[in-house]
Amino acid sequence: MLTDYWWLNLLAGFAGSGLIALAAYASRSLSGSGAWSAAMMGTAFVALGGPVWFGTLIAFFLTSTLWSKYKRRHRSKAEAESKYAKTGRRDAGQVWANGGLGLALCAGHAVWPDPGWLHAFVGVMAAVTADTWATELGALSRTPPRSIVGGRPVAPGTSGGVTALGSAAALAGAVFIGAAAALLAALPPREAAALAAVAAAAGLAGAFADSLLGATGQAMYRCRACGSETERAAHCGVAAERFRGFAFLDNDRVNLLSSAAAGALAWALGALLI
Repeated sequence: MLTDYWWLNLLAGFAGSGLIALAAYASRSLSGSGAWSAAMMGTAFVALGGPVWFGTLIAFFLTSTLWSKYKRRHRSKAEAESKYAKTGRRDAGQVWANGGLGLALCAGHAVWPDPGWLHAFVGVMAAVTADTWATELGALSRTPPRSIVGGRPVAPGTSGGVTALGSAAALAGAVFIGAAAALLAALPPREAAALAAVAAAAGLAGAFADSLLGATGQAMYRCRACGSETERAAHCGVAAERFRGFAFLDNDRVNLLSSAAAGALAWALGALLI
């Protein structure tokens, strides 16, 4: 809820978010556009919300960045990442795809306070965290991924491919976000457990929705030079040929749609359980 001292929150948010974004840029976790976007987004979260909103966002960003850096030198992950449209250095599109919807929910709560906004926010952040953890850790699976549609084995890094390790990482990430939000909101034990359960269900559903969209509607390309399948419209320095999906449905839009579905589910589950 907005207060008479919202401008102090704005200044504090700008200072704190700016320092975090600068550090992330220096460590190559964010690109220039990603750093500016993260600073603006963090400022808005602090000004419009409270610790639970900003803290949950930071919990997602820090853990996802740590997993990415911890596994960055692993050969199997590097090979899989070569097929992704984006790398571990997040740009503005990724920042807004992962946090923009959450910011809209935070703004909604500031104008029309209601517990449903927070439940939906936790669902959204659980989904993007689940998807990111699954991507970072699933690439290290010793068993090949299988397509979520049909179950056939696919190459690591293929959109819509899932593994047991990646699915477990997705569930862990979703539960982590629910627990972090409950701690930041200082909820009593019963409500904290319920919020963690809501986050687990919504986050896992969002991660699988992301995989389903990735296996069906997301644009996929075939490199004209090396023949590999990729999310990138250009590969090996040449334009790639789209062989599946819709040209407008890129990785960022898939993330946005799947996290929106998770947020809607979390709002409904929160109304029933919390």
